Amino acid sequence: MGQRTPLHELHLALGAKMVDFGGWDMPLHYGSQVEEHHQVRRECGVFDVSHMAVIDVSGAEAKPYLRHLLANDVEQLQTPGKALYSAMLNEHGGVVDDLVVYLTANGYRLVVNAATRAKDLAWMHLQAQDFDVRLYGRSDLALLAIQGPQARARTADLVTAARASLINELKPFQGLAEGDWFIARTGYTGEDGLEIMLPDYQAVSFFNDLVGAGIAPSGLGARDTLRLEAGLNLYGQDMDEDVSPLASNLGSTIAWEPAERHFVGRQALEAQRAADDLPKLVGLVLEERGVLRAHQVVRVDGVGEGEITSGSFSPTLNKSIALARVPAATGDRAEVEIRGKWYPVRVVRPSFVRHGKAVI
Repeated sequence: MGQRTPLHELHLALGAKMVDFGGWDMPLHYGSQVEEHHQVRRECGVFDVSHMAVIDVSGAEAKPYLRHLLANDVEQLQTPGKALYSAMLNEHGGVVDDLVVYLTANGYRLVVNAATRAKDLAWMHLQAQDFDVRLYGRSDLALLAIQGPQARARTADLVTAARASLINELKPFQGLAEGDWFIARTGYTGEDGLEIMLPDYQAVSFFNDLVGAGIAPSGLGARDTLRLEAGLNLYGQDMDEDVSPLASNLGSTIAWEPAERHFVGRQALEAQRAADDLPKLVGLVLEERGVLRAHQVVRVDGVGEGEITSGSFSPTLNKSIALARVPAATGDRAEVEIRGKWYPVRVVRPSFVRHGKAVI
């Protein structure tokens, strides 16, 4: 039996198919993964993502600590509520984890991946030894993601006037506290929406309110196809401790300036950038029948080989898509081996669908 979120019994009552995900019992779907996907693209759905780890960072040296820990620079966060996406690297430039960090009234709030929470905390404590900083894992919070074009309006109808006002005023990639809730306009689907951190004992009641208002409960299956269509990386598949962010389409999350800022992994990344011989992460589109899956071989004529890191059928596009790490010289065509046969694929920028519309 894995770890359980506060919503475990409710998931069972709603008919969820439960699976292990990073040591957690989580809902894969509630009947139809594809229908849950479409509901998020067309209207909205709610996900229990309470397995994610919320870590508050405070203390006199919280900012210099995070400027050392993260490849992106929290100096960019000048107004409470602003959020930043970053990778946390090891000394070799590999990705320990990817995360979102918010500037709060009391310091910073980090949201990291579920399967890596113990490793992340150990690494963060190790890097904190030379800083006056406190790390506080918020195991008292649940986290719900309400995603889709109607997510903010539908959620605002179900909360207090103060919380509704905040929801209506939030800018993209911003999160602010209202009472004991922390409401952010962020997500992992390529749609507008919210991620709400609230006391764990309030999670069941609020989830019930959302579902009762017609917002579809949605599981890990739809979450994965939605993030893949949006071209968003999944830690452990598209990147890990042995893979550079420069080979993971995450170059824009590295703050190279100011040059004097030392962050963990910087020296290794600078050497990689100078060598300019890393592979790249691209999108693939299969125009024929078939399904692209992780670990399938990608062949680029006259260039070399690569590998699919994430692949699935896209419900929105009605065709198979993938993320793949391929040689840097790869152009706009390649082939993928599926069950011993080679199929042509189109190579595109790794973003397929945004706000319900195809972008390829």
